[in-house]
Amino acid sequence: MYPNSSILGRPPFPPKRGQANGFVAQLPLPVLFSPHQVIESQFNIRNTNFHGLPLNNVARLPATSPLDWKLGHSTPPHVPSVSAVTMGRKRRSDEHSPYDLKRQRFSSPGCHVGSPEAAASPLAARTASSHLRSDSSSPALSPHTPKPAGCVPPLRGESRHSAPGSPLPPAKDKLSQQILELFQACQQQSDDLQKKEVCRAQLQREIQRLFPSSRVYLAGSSLNGFGSRSSDADLCLVVQEGPVNQRTDAVYILSIVQKLFYRLSYIERPQLIRAKVPILKFRDKISGVEFDLNVNNIVGIRNTFLLRSYAYIESRVRPVILVIKKWARHHGINDASRGTLSSYSLVLMVLHYLQTLPEPVIPCLQKEYPECFNPSMDIHLVPEGPKEIPSYTSRNQSTLGDLLLGFLKYYASVFNWDKCVISVRDAEAFPKPNCREWRDKFICVEEPFDRTNTARAVHERIKFDSIKAEFKKSWQVLQLKKDLNFILPVRATIQKR
Repeated sequence: MYPNSSILGRPPFPPKRGQANGFVAQLPLPVLFSPHQVIESQFNIRNTNFHGLPLNNVARLPATSPLDWKLGHSTPPHVPSVSAVTMGRKRRSDEHSPYDLKRQRFSSPGCHVGSPEAAASPLAARTASSHLRSDSSSPALSPHTPKPAGCVPPLRGESRHSAPGSPLPPAKDKLSQQILELFQACQQQSDDLQKKEVCRAQLQREIQRLFPSSRVYLAGSSLNGFGSRSSDADLCLVVQEGPVNQRTDAVYILSIVQKLFYRLSYIERPQLIRAKVPILKFRDKISGVEFDLNVNNIVGIRNTFLLRSYAYIESRVRPVILVIKKWARHHGINDASRGTLSSYSLVLMVLHYLQTLPEPVIPCLQKEYPECFNPSMDIHLVPEGPKEIPSYTSRNQSTLGDLLLGFLKYYASVFNWDKCVISVRDAEAFPKPNCREWRDKFICVEEPFDRTNTARAVHERIKFDSIKAEFKKSWQVLQLKKDLNFILPVRATIQKR
């Protein structure tokens, strides 16, 4: 699926039999890796100084940004012809030569950060790589490239507050004004996203020294349009096209990456969490962002772009969802690690509510545009699928305040938790199947692509009851007071971001 080369990361000679100088050789060998791949990883680790360029001059893959999402082709650098004036004298540093390509053959465009001494400084490396990306001749970054015609904004050059042509909804009442104020203050800004992207690109370069054909992608709230300024960042390390055994192979890969991260000066507290989908948690010292890295969780990339399409298809979606996430966090029901709802489940619950109103606020994208969200689509094509989807004009004219109240009421007194599954894929609540995935589960929220239960973390009756109680209590209070401060302190929430 990803470009590869026989010389990428290959050592000039094989190790001696029984030699085990690297930490890779000390770990059990999963089925995922062949003996040759393990040997390759050993030499990649041995020949890397972990702070600058590899000690052996091997070609490396370009650190393609997931914000660019190019389809495997990049514009070759323009090389002007040699001027007659330059013949017979030393070329100035600002002049170009056809032989530049020869000098650059071991450096990927947009990846080179200067000398090994300069690259040893993470901050200098990031500044240089960020500058080079902004000056790249790639079509994805060119200012002359026309923007997509659909409702989803381009992944670069996004407007600071909303998608082009999709102004924020008017606030005609106090409650709606409060929701809009909170959204504008807390939503993720473009510079927040850029900080995460710079770290992602740097980490991809480091990881590709161990697994040359791998890629690291941003996913989750950082890209789907529902992130806030305080949101953590999700990263997906894709090492192969097919699935990876999460209990064995993914843990093995993350343990190798964890050892690498211990040697990176700008990464702190790398911690391996052996969950159903294991993750490596760590903090970037330079940006202060907390990251969660998983391996081959491809469905996370697919649902990122489905949710991104919903985020921008109607201007009321993002403000309502951000406020609901803040409300749930404030009341202690938005933490899957503690047996309550994940942010992803909450977002799906809001989208389902907006789809199933008598006059829907949003359509069912997977029904109306199945070709854009095909679950078997190649991962490189996933971001391209929804870019032509037009904005949705809803006949539902409810205000932001009305939609927040309606959401709380729906799950407090209308939705049947015992018998129904929340489905965004079908835009309906279908009967709970009598199978292990759904039977005896307190909350059932269908994942739109792999159709698992995203709310399986809610497995205790006491936690389920507390979630229902918060919906009911907040609905009753807000219906009476029509003031967001009675269920979520606006000023304090803004200060926390």
